[in-house]
Amino acid sequence: MSEDTTDRTDAAADEIVDEAVGAADGTVDEVEVEEAPHGPELADLPAALEAVLVVVDEPVSEVTLAQVLEHPVDVVVGALRALAAAYDEDGRGFELREVAGGWRYYSRAEHAPWVEKFVLDGQAAKLTQASLETLAVVAYRQPVSRGRVSAVRGVNVDGVMRTLLARGLVEEVGSEHETGAILYGTSAYFLERLGLRSLDELPELAPYLPELDTLDLDSDQLDPIGSDG
Repeated sequence: MSEDTTDRTDAAADEIVDEAVGAADGTVDEVEVEEAPHGPELADLPAALEAVLVVVDEPVSEVTLAQVLEHPVDVVVGALRALAAAYDEDGRGFELREVAGGWRYYSRAEHAPWVEKFVLDGQAAKLTQASLETLAVVAYRQPVSRGRVSAVRGVNVDGVMRTLLARGLVEEVGSEHETGAILYGTSAYFLERLGLRSLDELPELAPYLPELDTLDLDSDQLDPIGSDG
């Protein structure tokens, strides 16, 4: 090593020592501090979203994804929509869908017969007609008590309500102030299973009730939740 190179090396070492001593005695104005780790690079954000969403068992909100991946919500939303569009364009067997206030992967409807063939077993029994009717009453009259559901259907619904609760389609949402009776409503899982974003997307009920005089419902109660008309 030449003498000139040695001198430069020694000078650099002396400078480092001087900075360290100055930081210790407070004579250095600024000391760089290593920043905390951030989320993935923007180019890696789609892959990170895929990695998170592939392990969830219910829709995840945009806010939660933004917090986990440490990116602004609008950036995360843009990446989610770009992913969904890419899957549609590529004709993948799955899709990224926005339902029940969040995002989740689903198999495409056109492949449903093969999916059903794979997963169908004794635990995948369909809801009975009584369960479907009870669920419809809860969906359109919520929040509603069990007694009121029984009055609308004209039969005792205790057993059916237990089934709907066990399947996660219905949940307790409060109680009546006058009687203390438990009130029920549909769950986020209900919206997910129907592919709805909110109860506002429930179809109008009136067209499916040709004999309205047989039901104890007022005409203004036949519209979906949140309807103004």
